[in-house]
Amino acid sequence: MNILLTLSSVLLLLYAVLILFYRQWFLKLQLYVKPAGMQPATRFSVIIPARDEEEQIGACVLAILQQHYPAYLYEVIVIDDHSTDNTAAIIQQLQQTYANLHLMQLAKELQGQQLNSYKKKAIEMAIGRSTGDWIITTDADCALGPQWLATYNAYIQEQRPVFVAAPVMFSSPANFVGIFQCLDFMSMQGITAAAVSAGVHSMCNGANLAYNKEAFYAVGGFKGIDAIASGDDMLLMHKIKQAYPGKTGYIFSADAIVSTAPMPDWKSFINQRIRWASKADKYKDKAVFWVLVLVYCMNLCLLLLLLTGLIHWAFMGWALALIGIKTVVELCFLFPVARFFNQCALLNWFAIMQPFHIAYIVVAGWLGKFGKYQWKGRTVK
Repeated sequence: MNILLTLSSVLLLLYAVLILFYRQWFLKLQLYVKPAGMQPATRFSVIIPARDEEEQIGACVLAILQQHYPAYLYEVIVIDDHSTDNTAAIIQQLQQTYANLHLMQLAKELQGQQLNSYKKKAIEMAIGRSTGDWIITTDADCALGPQWLATYNAYIQEQRPVFVAAPVMFSSPANFVGIFQCLDFMSMQGITAAAVSAGVHSMCNGANLAYNKEAFYAVGGFKGIDAIASGDDMLLMHKIKQAYPGKTGYIFSADAIVSTAPMPDWKSFINQRIRWASKADKYKDKAVFWVLVLVYCMNLCLLLLLLTGLIHWAFMGWALALIGIKTVVELCFLFPVARFFNQCALLNWFAIMQPFHIAYIVVAGWLGKFGKYQWKGRTVK
């Protein structure tokens, strides 16, 4: 038992040092402000894979089509991934008004071919049909502001990157599970902003990222990662970062934020996180891999220590003390992150969420490696 306590303490110390380093990197970030008079020049192809998204896709696509950016400089390509609802019909209706909106049917393109990663294939096929110099991907259930493309354009012109990550947030949590997800995702986004800006990790989210099309083809696109169900974002980012050192960036701007609703229940949330965790051992970026190992082992030890405390009360005090230290360290990091996303009120729930968060990390990480999950009506190993 003393070995477990010692190991928990050591891992927590390493974790605390890492989180405080992330905090310092985050505090060094400067808000990106689009220069006055910056002229639109970048040709974008916005790609949206969609599967059974009839409730959200109309609003998402309209928000992109009504950007404060010249229509002749961008197109929107929606790839219908075997939808069984009115997703395609909604896009076809909008096409009557917007000439720069295009629809592809993945079922027709694949002609019955079975894959493990339909999303990457959808994006790859859309890129093959695209006319823009830059590819932007987002999800069909996202909301974004009118300056989204203009902000990307300005950043690309000023910084000359080949890959750009941008912020994503969960919005409007309506219940306990929604608040839990918002806090968890906010921490991941804070680490993403800090780590990418510091140039230490390949981290991003496919709901809001952009890359130069020439760079995509130069690294072979998704070749080598196309059999992995997830990873159209971070695994691709690492390939591009390796080929183009110093050419990745992060847009730290409220105008660049994309928001989406959290998963509606625990089952869909856990399935989503298992899907994300399933690519953990596929990262070529070993810095990310070892950070994930540290986080997992630390949470596993804390969970075992907590369970041990239920049997041997002498250990319960130690378990609660270490969890308390973890909570304080994470709150120090999350305060500036929450200010950026304007979600400070959610931090009132943070301490209450700690036991649930520790258990979820352990369960989702284990099932991500050894289990399977349901996503969009498909079972993926």
